[in-house]
Amino acid sequence: MDNELVLVADGDRRIRNLINITLQAHDYKCITANSGESAILLTSTNNPATVLLELNLPDMDGMEVIRKIRSWSDVPIVVVSTRCEDNDKVMALDEGADDYVTKPYSVEELLARIRVLNRRYTRRIMETSAASVFHNGGLRIDYASNCVYVNDKEVHLTPIEYKILCMLSHNCGKVLTHTDITKEVWGNSWESTVISLRTFMATLRKKIETGHKQQYIYTHTSVGYRMVNINS
Repeated sequence: MDNELVLVADGDRRIRNLINITLQAHDYKCITANSGESAILLTSTNNPATVLLELNLPDMDGMEVIRKIRSWSDVPIVVVSTRCEDNDKVMALDEGADDYVTKPYSVEELLARIRVLNRRYTRRIMETSAASVFHNGGLRIDYASNCVYVNDKEVHLTPIEYKILCMLSHNCGKVLTHTDITKEVWGNSWESTVISLRTFMATLRKKIETGHKQQYIYTHTSVGYRMVNINS
């Protein structure tokens, strides 16, 4: 991740150019996207430190962009939009946005919000790196390399399976509700995402528990899941 790189996603060329000039004047690097699809692509290929997102995009609603980025990345997302209704703000934050700024806005305020989010994100990465390997029985997670091993054999997980497993491992021994997990992984706790969670949990278990006596994930019926602390 480039700590100075900001992605600006806005369908209005004049707004993109204005934010671009403003950011560069304050020593940020900037890349721009004029659509939702290009915003998602540029986020995955350039790994920016922050995404500034207008909800009104020509090809899709910005809420969908947030959902798609949140399915595989926790990059800070700041909505910078003309939409000022409370329900838009609540929905964007529920989907996984980190902050919401309405247009017109104060440049100094926007820059301050970017700095705050960058500090938090950098601190979270450093904390994760400090404890970069998780051991629990025969399960080993190398957070730095995003690799998972069971009895020293590498297990290949999908991005969502890996995110769920990391969340459980970071809270080993603690019951995480369906809402806890779905809000962290998908940004919401809709019935459809709870159903998706059950599906991903089933495939995750097959990959890390099949053929082994150890049960790493315990189901609390109608409540959620818990990573069993096998080492204790």
